[in-house]
This record gives sequence, structure tokens and C-alpha cells, in this order.
Amino acid sequence: MAVIHRATLTPTKLEAVVAWLPSQSWAPASEGEAVVAGRFRFDDPAGEVGIETLLVRTGDGTVLTVPLTYRGAPLAGAEAFLVTQMDHSVLGRRWVYDAVGDPVWADTTRRAIATGGHEADLVTAVEGRYEPGSKEGFAQGSGSAADSPSVTEVAVGTEGTVTSVDTGHGRLLVLRVLGGEVPAGETLTARWDGADPAVVVVLAP
Repeated sequence: MAVIHRATLTPTKLEAVVAWLPSQSWAPASEGEAVVAGRFRFDDPAGEVGIETLLVRTGDGTVLTVPLTYRGAPLAGAEAFLVTQMDHSVLGRRWVYDAVGDPVWADTTRRAIATGGHEADLVTAVEGRYEPGSKEGFAQGSGSAADSPSVTEVAVGTEGTVTSVDTGHGRLLVLRVLGGEVPAGETLTARWDGADPAVVVVLAP
């Protein structure tokens, strides 16, 4: 279960991503306003790291996979993956990372794919109580394993519009630009408003 706080973010998630995308080799140039078409979260079992994937629709209609992790302190060795530092009106300073470089994202994503897991349920923290949260997207793994080995380190490389994450227990392939050819393998698919059928966003070949 992921806890969502009603908070002011400076910069906003979309502002941070839009400022960061031009520096990424896989991100196509696009004119016009980008929007978050959908999003889904996974739950960090330790309760320390926020794990969220944004499906960002650019001005020309292209949808990009942008997984992010939110941390309360810098992640050692992950400077190359830092998207921004963000001020959160409830949680304070947050370090926002391109999640492909974060072992917690790799661990939860690989487990979801291997076991047929799905996105976390959401609750909203309101004045000391929790209320059910509304989802803006859904994710589903294709596997049926009972469990998945823990991931503690990652090695990352990008070729074209696919980012490969070596987890030590196989690779994860993040399809940064959606709608193209999909390699064979176990999958994590996503659905959001306007996406029917579900779209493959991550593979475990």
C-alpha cells in the first residue's frame, strides 16, 4: 500500500521531468505541452522509497515511460540518475531519481513481473487519518513464480529507446518510447485512461 500526501511539490513532478527529458538520448524532441497520461506505484517493503512510473504524453502524442524513485536522502553512486531535488511540503527535501538506477525499483519491478504482481493500492493521508486514494493507472506482471530473488545492485545501459537494467538475476528492458516493436519475454503491462489494450512498458527477456 502506498501512502499519498496532499502536498505542494516544488518543482512539480511534471516540471522536473520536462526539464530533464532533453538531456536523455532516448527522449524524442517534441514541441507542445507534455502531460501525465497515467501513473502507477509499487510499494517499497521497507517503506523508505517512493516508487512511481509516469506515462508522459508529449506534445506530438508520443507516450514515454518515466519510472521515478523518491528518497529522503541521496542514493550513493546514483548521481548520474538524479532527475531533481524537490521540496515536499509534508516530507521535506526529496531526491528524485530516474528509477532504472535505483535497486529498489529494480527489485519491486522484477518481482511484479516474475510473480504476476500489480500496482500498489493507494491511500491518502488527511489530517492524521487515511482515506482511499484514486488510481490513474494500473500495472500487471505476466509471470506466475512464487517469489523473486532480491535485487541489491544494478548496471544500466541504453541503446536507442530501450534502457537495459542488469539486476544480477537477469535483465529488465524499459521501453522508454511506447508503441514500437516489443521483444519476447515476461512483461509488465500498463493501462491508463485512453490505453486499451494494455501496453508493455518493461520486459524480462
